[in-house]
Amino acid sequence: VNQIYQQEKEVSIMKRKILLLLVGLTVLSLCACGTPAPAGESSSQSQVSTEVSAEASQSQEPSTEESTQESSEEQVEELSLKELFAEHGIKVGTCLTPQMTSNLTVSKIITSQFNSITMENAMKPDYIFNKKESMATGDLVVEFGKDAIKMLDWAKRMAVRGHTLVWYSQTPNWIFYEDFDQSKKLVSRDVMLARMESYIRQVFEFLENNGYAELFYAYDVVNEAWMEDGSMRENNWSKTIGDDYLWQAFYFADKYAPETIDLYYNDYNEQFKGDTLVKFANTLVDEDGNFLIDGIGFQAHLYTQDDLNLYFQTVDKLAETGLKIQLTELDVCLGSYQHPQKATDDNLKKQGKFYYNLVNGLLERVDAGTLKMDSLTFWGVSDAASWRKEYSPLLYSVVYKPKYAYYGAMQIKEEAGF
Repeated sequence: VNQIYQQEKEVSIMKRKILLLLVGLTVLSLCACGTPAPAGESSSQSQVSTEVSAEASQSQEPSTEESTQESSEEQVEELSLKELFAEHGIKVGTCLTPQMTSNLTVSKIITSQFNSITMENAMKPDYIFNKKESMATGDLVVEFGKDAIKMLDWAKRMAVRGHTLVWYSQTPNWIFYEDFDQSKKLVSRDVMLARMESYIRQVFEFLENNGYAELFYAYDVVNEAWMEDGSMRENNWSKTIGDDYLWQAFYFADKYAPETIDLYYNDYNEQFKGDTLVKFANTLVDEDGNFLIDGIGFQAHLYTQDDLNLYFQTVDKLAETGLKIQLTELDVCLGSYQHPQKATDDNLKKQGKFYYNLVNGLLERVDAGTLKMDSLTFWGVSDAASWRKEYSPLLYSVVYKPKYAYYGAMQIKEEAGF
């Protein structure tokens, strides 16, 4: 994986310069005769809480109204996101489902554009515990499902982010009770600590014993533990173990994870949690003062009317800790959380500009050495299968055509809606 990544990095700069020149010449030519801009897909609007984590995707019928910049696409398809980001030492990824790997159009986009994947659901706690075997053995039993194995095998030429170990959501309640029976009492602190250690150990042992560990470069150890007001989210992990369950999770992950896998804390609404995350990260040290954590994951479920200056202030604040920062679930909805917008051509242009400015600001910081970022992950490929599809948040339309958003992420300003 590392060899392939280095090869991509070595060839991408010259290739990008040549092809961007061709794109620029094409655009100048088309401007003289008038080129139609991409039309937006219509979408229903309903308020979605930003506290809800990304769930399994659902399909959506393609819009019948779709116009694209075909001549520009002919040039740009020779480029790729993974080549662009490799120039800056960054992997670029998408979430993955079995449906995506079996869709030839989507799988082609993924393999041509991305070099990292995160399983959307298949590695979450709900999907990897075997209740029957746990009850029989008296200990939690981790058993990766067929979907996870299938996707790991599919992704063997790519890199993988692990998502996620300790989370208040999509975690079966029975793991916290005596004899794994919810009619009984919650277990004691000592029992739950033993279960947590066994769980985390088994995950990394499975990856190593089955030849998958070398695919992984990062793993979300804890997901979404903090609220916007700075308080800790109450859940069964904290009820059984106590507030130090967060430290314990990173302690066990640091104990059992291979050195090649960076350990991450991952959260949403990060722009409102900057101070909280800095304080929290500084508590995750061992008895010698060494960090048990390698980085902070920003889910980056954003809106086109979000304040990028505020967002970059949070990026800079966390970067000062010296930890790595990754955008782990990036998508950008139209409008704002309170007032979502329809997918008009004008609103999609605003989205393209937002993606351009966001990626540009991140790359500038990476190149200046003020930000340690080695990965950026988009939470999906097409609006057709996004968990927030009604807000048209991704780089490709429902008929898998690149949007202004794609060109914005590619840093092709003249095609990004400007």
